[in-house]
Amino acid sequence: MKLIFVLLVTTALISGIFLLSSAQAGESIKGAHIVAYYFHGTMRCPTCHKLEQYSKEAIETNFKKDIASGKIEFKEINIDHKGNEHYAGDYQLYTKSLVLSLVRDGKEVRWKNLDKIWEYVRDKERFVEYVKAEVSNFLRE
Repeated sequence: MKLIFVLLVTTALISGIFLLSSAQAGESIKGAHIVAYYFHGTMRCPTCHKLEQYSKEAIETNFKKDIASGKIEFKEINIDHKGNEHYAGDYQLYTKSLVLSLVRDGKEVRWKNLDKIWEYVRDKERFVEYVKAEVSNFLRE
């Protein structure tokens, strides 16, 4: 009987901690946050994979605290999948792209296509610095 009680109390505590952390993340997402979208199609070449890898790495490495707090999130989206077609028009996409979206109170207020990723894909250090600078600019708003 004591074991069941201990298990119930432990489960309740863990659930409470999870709900509290989820609520805190939700609060930060209600305010201002950035969504970094990497858009691609179904057919992907090695360069396309590298663009995604470098983009994700640049954000996850340089903005760990902001990701943990919900200020930044990275989303990889295949625009060829049903329901995702609208992104091509929304962000005027013509190829694989990294787009930063500033969202305030649930509404997008600004976005930017980081089109220089194609120019810097052969120079990882420059690529990462470019993405880092652009995300930092968005965080200041």
